Amino acid sequence: MIKLIVGLGNPGRQYEKTRHNAGFLFLDDLASELGCAWVNEPRFDGVLSEFGVSTGKVLLLKPGTFMNRSGQSVGKIARYYKLSPEEILVVHDELDFDVGIVKLKKDGGHAGHNGLRDIIAHLGSKEFYRLRIGIGRPSAGIRVADFVLSSPSKNERESMQSAFDLASGYIVQMISGDISAVMNKLNS
Repeated sequence: MIKLIVGLGNPGRQYEKTRHNAGFLFLDDLASELGCAWVNEPRFDGVLSEFGVSTGKVLLLKPGTFMNRSGQSVGKIARYYKLSPEEILVVHDELDFDVGIVKLKKDGGHAGHNGLRDIIAHLGSKEFYRLRIGIGRPSAGIRVADFVLSSPSKNERESMQSAFDLASGYIVQMISGDISAVMNKLNS
């Protein structure tokens, strides 16, 4: 069962609508859909929300640290609530998927994603779930850092929104532990 959903991104207005903030944008949509309010939680270095399901409380976390230090926030909340990595779902941008593709997986490496790298380091494990939101790759000559820290086009944003809508439709099923069924649906 999933007890914590973490959206990855960078804090600050200049990063709000960037590709790298796909995790934040997804959680904002989800919280809005569920009627959840965000509360600043300095002890977890982030903003937190929660909602209830039949199996209990589920926490939503947007780390207030920059992307490269996301693990600091995730580690603090995981230790406080005594969460195992298998109870954590991390939502992040994925360069290796076309815009709008969404896939779910468990464990694996960080594939160069510094937010994932830091979470792995702070949890001491790769055994958490990842909801990967495709943002595509930059055109030739554009640096990856510049690409992920820029805003998607209107068409790309619409494709990302479609991915958010699709994934949010499976959140309750993911939380309840029916991860394999959701993987089969999203990853096909």
